[in-house]
Amino acid sequence: MPDVLPPADAHDWLEVGPDPLPVAAAYEWAVLPGCGAVVLFSGTVRDHADGRDDVVSLTYEAYEEQVVPRFGAIAAETRVRWPMVGRLVLLHRTGRLELGESSVIVVASAPHRGQAFEAARFAIDALKASAPIWKHEEWAGGADWGTGAHEVVEPAHVDTARGG
Repeated sequence: MPDVLPPADAHDWLEVGPDPLPVAAAYEWAVLPGCGAVVLFSGTVRDHADGRDDVVSLTYEAYEEQVVPRFGAIAAETRVRWPMVGRLVLLHRTGRLELGESSVIVVASAPHRGQAFEAARFAIDALKASAPIWKHEEWAGGADWGTGAHEVVEPAHVDTARGG
């Protein structure tokens, strides 16, 4: 993700890499005159995980050659389900992240808040379900891969009603 800059001539900003995520810039880029709602989700490193207390850091690895194409499929499916979406941002970090750092951001703009919330919720759920990205957790008593491993699914098969 060199410089982590938004695209000049597109409505989807899709990247993966080791640089800190530009949360404010992503929000600002998503603002459009015809969109009265911008929803930003930022997933941050927290101090615990399922069955693990005292998490001190996460390290993300990705099959980088496949992540952005997968993000493109998520963006395309988002636009099928919510054609009024203005701009869409899917950014994910790789490498070691400390507590409180943003590991992933999704931003969706749309004419109305319901559309923006629904599109952003779908996009983060689809990213978690379909992007080849893995996390390694480090805690006070050891380190291991995250406990939420699952089969990768196509974005069209993601159901946002499941929570997450």
